[in-house]
Amino acid sequence: MNATGPPDRAAPVCYVYGVVPAGTAEPRDVEGVGDPPSPVTLVRHRRIAAVVSEIDGGRPLGTPEDLLGHARVLDSLAAARTPVLPLRFGAVLSGVDAVADGLLEPHEQRFLAALEDLSGLAQFTVRGTYRQDGVLREILAERADIARLREDVAGLPEDAGGNQRIQLGELVSQELTARAQADTEHLMEALGPLAAKASHSAATPDQPVHASFLVADDRWKEFEHATEDLAAAWRGRIDVRLLGPLAPYDFASGIVDAPGQESWD
Repeated sequence: MNATGPPDRAAPVCYVYGVVPAGTAEPRDVEGVGDPPSPVTLVRHRRIAAVVSEIDGGRPLGTPEDLLGHARVLDSLAAARTPVLPLRFGAVLSGVDAVADGLLEPHEQRFLAALEDLSGLAQFTVRGTYRQDGVLREILAERADIARLREDVAGLPEDAGGNQRIQLGELVSQELTARAQADTEHLMEALGPLAAKASHSAATPDQPVHASFLVADDRWKEFEHATEDLAAAWRGRIDVRLLGPLAPYDFASGIVDAPGQESWD
């Protein structure tokens, strides 16, 4: 995307949040990127529009509030049941002409196709974290070998049994990973049928369960209730957090990274 050169960082520039259908109403009462944030507006080109706000071209981006502002604008559109194609954080162009001529015009057909795919859908993300005491009790109850090794290590002086302590840590870590994979599979089986698309991230110690779902507007409540049922079944073992409706960050078919660069999934 080389239709425009780098913006003059000393002048006001356009921060671009995403792309929506041209008939979308301008977002109101939502604070975006900037200090202080400027009103969020639309730059329209034929059948599509870019969601933008003016920012100080000399101010570096990347504060936590900038990231929150970026998400607030996009998620407010998703909550209003507006198809939205999110751009990656930090997309800046020199002005409205550059947005229309350098971003929207050359990519109109690709953006239109992506918006059609996302019409009537929003992302919901489910995150689960283990209650460490509860899941450790579960492991010890089901894995006699780990329980015995833990007892052996507990009876040693603090400066002894280094290899055994390492082995214990590795066994517990392996078991946590295996349980996270099984719990993720259960999550996908329970919630996947309620979504048009679904994806999940690899388990990590801090986030053993993390999946995203693209859910039709008329199934939001059903999806929320199913997530509540799953959280109730996991109570005391896994703390479940539901985020949404969100912009379809994990399912967008085309994302512009920055002026002059683009990344298409």
